Order: sequence, then C-alpha cells, then structure tokens
Amino acid sequence: MKLIAAALISAAALVSAPAMANLDLAKKSNCMSCHTVDKKLVGPAYKDVAAKYAGKADAVKTLTAKVKAGGKGNWGEIPMPPNANVKDADIETLVKWILAGAK
Repeated sequence: MKLIAAALISAAALVSAPAMANLDLAKKSNCMSCHTVDKKLVGPAYKDVAAKYAGKADAVKTLTAKVKAGGKGNWGEIPMPPNANVKDADIETLVKWILAGAK
C-alpha cells in the first residue's frame, strides 16, 4: 500500500513539474512583469491570449514571432517590447504553456 501511494505521489509531482517549470521560466524571462495568468496587468492575461488563439493552427508560430519581435495594437496601445534576450526555444515553450492554459 505504501509503495502504491509513493508511486502516485511521484507521478503527480512529474505531471505538475512542467507547469511549474514554465511559470518559473516566465518569471525568469520577466514576462510576469507585464502579464499574469488570469487578469490584465500591463499586457493581456494569459487566459485571454489562450482564448483568442484557441483552435488556430498557426497559433504557436504566430505568437512565438510576436513575442520575439514585440508589437503594438493587438491588445491596446501599450507596446510590448521585443524579447531578443530570450532564447527562441524558451519563447516557444512559454507560448505552448500559455496556449495550454498557463497554470
């Protein structure tokens, strides 16, 4: 019985680890200075981004490019600065995390 409980706890930790890792990556990349998961801050909430791009086949590619280059006008007049200091692979990881519901 103890072995089964230990296995379930280990499995749960593995499942939640990627989500926590991506939140940590968002913090490390300074994304959380302007965004939150569930409410507008300077930029849109991640849940709103996920809703806007839900079901769009090119969402990962489109958003990865937007995050890298920055921009203005998609979510209001406040511009998002380019994120040239964040690795392309990290941007893609963050975009996939956001589109999956960023928790």
